Amino acid sequence: MSNRACNCLVVDEAVNDDNSVVSLHPETMKKLQLFRGDTILVKGKIRKDTVCVALADETCEEPKIRMNKVVRSNLRVRLGDVVSVHQCPDVKDGKRVHILPVDDTIEGITGNLFDAFLKPYFLEAYRPVRKGDLFLVRGGMRSVEFKVIETDPGEYCVVAPYTEIFCGGEPVRREDENRLDEVGYDDVGGVRKQMAQIRELVELPLRHPQLFKSIGVKPPKGILLYGPPGSGKTLIARAVANETGAFFFCINGPEIMSKLAGESESNLRKAFEEAEKNAPSIIFIDEIDSIAPKREKTHGEVERRIVSQLLTLMDGLKSRAHVIVIGATNRPNSIDPALRRFGRFDREIDLGVPDEVGRLEVLRIHTKNMKLAEDVDLERIAKNTHGYVGADLAALCTEAALQCIREKTMHAIDLKDESIDAEILNSMAVTNEHFQTALGASKPSALQETVAIVPEESREVTEALESVKRELQKLRLFVFFCFLCILLSFVRS
Repeated sequence: MSNRACNCLVVDEAVNDDNSVVSLHPETMKKLQLFRGDTILVKGKIRKDTVCVALADETCEEPKIRMNKVVRSNLRVRLGDVVSVHQCPDVKDGKRVHILPVDDTIEGITGNLFDAFLKPYFLEAYRPVRKGDLFLVRGGMRSVEFKVIETDPGEYCVVAPYTEIFCGGEPVRREDENRLDEVGYDDVGGVRKQMAQIRELVELPLRHPQLFKSIGVKPPKGILLYGPPGSGKTLIARAVANETGAFFFCINGPEIMSKLAGESESNLRKAFEEAEKNAPSIIFIDEIDSIAPKREKTHGEVERRIVSQLLTLMDGLKSRAHVIVIGATNRPNSIDPALRRFGRFDREIDLGVPDEVGRLEVLRIHTKNMKLAEDVDLERIAKNTHGYVGADLAALCTEAALQCIREKTMHAIDLKDESIDAEILNSMAVTNEHFQTALGASKPSALQETVAIVPEESREVTEALESVKRELQKLRLFVFFCFLCILLSFVRS
C-alpha cells in the first residue's frame, strides 16, 4: 500500500463526543507511525485542516477514522468523505490563545463565560486548537459555540495549563459558517439498522450515481418511512439531507391542499421542478397519507387528481436526475397502492418502537447537552421506558430539566431579573429524582388514546355475580358426571 493510500481514510461516526479526539484502528496507527495521544494534522475539503489527538480503537474499521460532528464541520466533510492524516510533531504548547463566543449562542447568558465554559473545557485536557476553528462547549444545560481567533505561536498550538486564554472582545457574528448544532446522523438514535438501509438507498444514488450506471441499473427513486408518531421520520430525512449536502425540499401534506381548482397539483409540480433545478436534492413529503389516499375510498375529486399528479411526477423523474423522494406516514395501508410499487416508492422501511438498547442511544443523544448529576442512571431509565419512542424520550428529558429549573426558580433565581448569572446556571444539574418525577408525569404516546375504565359496582351486583358463579360451578360438575357415565357405559358394552 502506498503512503498516500495509507494516509487517506474514510470518515466514520464517532463513538465519543470529544471535539479534540479522532479514533483509528491500531493497525492504521502503526502504518502511519502514530502512537496513542499523538497530535495529528487532518486535512479535509476546500483546503480545510485541523489538529486532533489520535486514539486507538479496535472497533474502528482499518480504512476509517472516527470523528464527531464538530471536527467534521471544521474540515467541511461529511460521513463517507475521505480525509488525509499526517504526523504533526511540531505542534507547540500555546503561550496565548484568543477565543470568542458566537453571538447567537450566548443570548440570555450573563456572567463570566471563561469560568462557566472555557475553564472546565480546557482544564488539564491539553487540547490542540487551530486558528479559525469553531468548537462547541456544553455547560449549565446550555451549549455555547466558540471560535479560535488567534493562536501564539503559529496557527496550531496545544492549550496547556500555563497557556493564557484571552476571551475579551465583541462576540463573533454568525457568518457563512455551518452551525455545529445542525441535525446529523449522530443525532438520530434507536434506528441503527434502518439508518444503514436509508444511507445505502439515498447516499449512493446522490453521491455516487456512477455505481448504478456502471452496472446498468436505475437507482431507487423513493423511500417510504412508516412508524408511530415521534419515531424520527422527519428527523432522519433532515439528517440525511445535511450529511449528504443535498438540497432539501419539505412538503407537508395538508399544507399543499388548496380550495382553488388545479392549485394543489401546481404546488406539487413546482416542488419537483425546484428539486430538479437544485439537484442533488431530497423531496420529503410528510404525512403523505393525507395527499395520496386510496382513490377508490376518496369521494373528493381534488384528492384523486393529486394522487394522479404525484404518480405522474414520480414516473417523470429522470433516472439520472439525482432526486430522491422520501415519504413519511404512520398509516402506510391508507396510501394508494399504485405508489407502493417499484419505480415509485421502491423500499418501505419500518421505524418501529425502539428496544432497550435503542432507547439508551436516544437518551444519550438528548442528554449530551444536559448537565447530569452522578446519580442519574440512563440504563435504568431506558429499562423503565418500555414503549417510548424518540419524541417521548425527548419529552421525558425536557420534563426532567423543567423539574430542575422549577427548583432553582423557587430558591436561587429572581424571575424579575432580566438575566441570570452564569455561575447559577453552572450550578444546575438534573438528578435521578427529577427523572423519576418526569417518568411519573409522562407515558408513551402510543398509549395516550388507550384508556381502561374500571366501573364501580354496588354490593348487590357483586353478590348476584357470586350466585351466577356458583350456578356455573354446579353446571360444570353436572357435565363432568354426564361425561363419566357415558364413558362407563361405553366400557361395559
